[in-house]
Amino acid sequence: MKNLKKDIEQKQFHRVYLLYGPESYLRIRYRDLLTKAILPDEGDMNLNIMKADSITEQDIIDQAETLPFFADMRVIRLDDTGLFKLKLSRGDAFRKPAELLPDYLAKIPETTVIIFNEENIDKRSRMYKAVQKYGLAVEFKEADEKTLTAFVLKMLAREGLRIRPSTMEYFLNRTGNDMNHIRRETDKLIHYIRGCGDAEEVTREDIEAIVSDRIENRIFEMITDIAASKTKEALSLYADLLAGKEPPMRILSLITREFNNLLLIKEMSSQGESRDAIAKAAGMPPFAVRKSMDLLRSYTNEQLERAVKLCIQSDEDIKNGKITDRMAVELIILHAGF
Repeated sequence: MKNLKKDIEQKQFHRVYLLYGPESYLRIRYRDLLTKAILPDEGDMNLNIMKADSITEQDIIDQAETLPFFADMRVIRLDDTGLFKLKLSRGDAFRKPAELLPDYLAKIPETTVIIFNEENIDKRSRMYKAVQKYGLAVEFKEADEKTLTAFVLKMLAREGLRIRPSTMEYFLNRTGNDMNHIRRETDKLIHYIRGCGDAEEVTREDIEAIVSDRIENRIFEMITDIAASKTKEALSLYADLLAGKEPPMRILSLITREFNNLLLIKEMSSQGESRDAIAKAAGMPPFAVRKSMDLLRSYTNEQLERAVKLCIQSDEDIKNGKITDRMAVELIILHAGF
């Protein structure tokens, strides 16, 4: 990220860039900032946004070899090509891994910059190794709690709104850590508060009134009820999810993931690992780890291991036709409690 910012500020550019990773908001933002730095004029005819599902590698090369029109630079931009994978899937734009482009990246004209924007890549691919050698690859990981907090505070401050730290944690726990989703939910929150009067502070009640609750939070609430032997409440939550058209198999997958995370958190915390280290290992934001630690007082390692095994066995029974997916989740709710 540091080198990318330096290129943008100093306007000294590599011939090829790969922006990749799960944080799409920042990835797209820096893609656009990079494009703007190279081609300051909006609507510049030297910007070629190529649709990966309707071109070939040779098309990209031919366009790269084309001189810019009355300008110094030409930018070619491609999104989610799949060319940085070892094995492409049906949903990828190209049918097979790159063959021509890895060698061509060494020969890109000085008048051309190619920007690849990819969510998923394989660092063993020829394309990734070629970008590493001839250009700049920048990974956009999921934002940490500090970044997310600053992001929301900046949006609220522009509207003259403030928020307490505990309320901010509740908001982020409700939204998750996808910055695109957080931006949308913050916009909704701002419009809701401004429509209700002249309040200067975001409250928990405001968040509950307007911010969408993620299914992961409902699953966590369900597991909390299971741990407390509140079977009726857990079944009621399950019924609500089904009424909201959530597939039972997705619910089962999320329950399994939650129990696995709880087991990992319990084991790592017993070994004295820091909350940040646990969050990184579990792929969770630190505020979610704090919430999970409170729940873990209700579980032993053995109980969590049993719950995970029950989830895995239920998945196998569904695939073998021994039980329906809907009933499998009901049985987990009934038997995973202690």
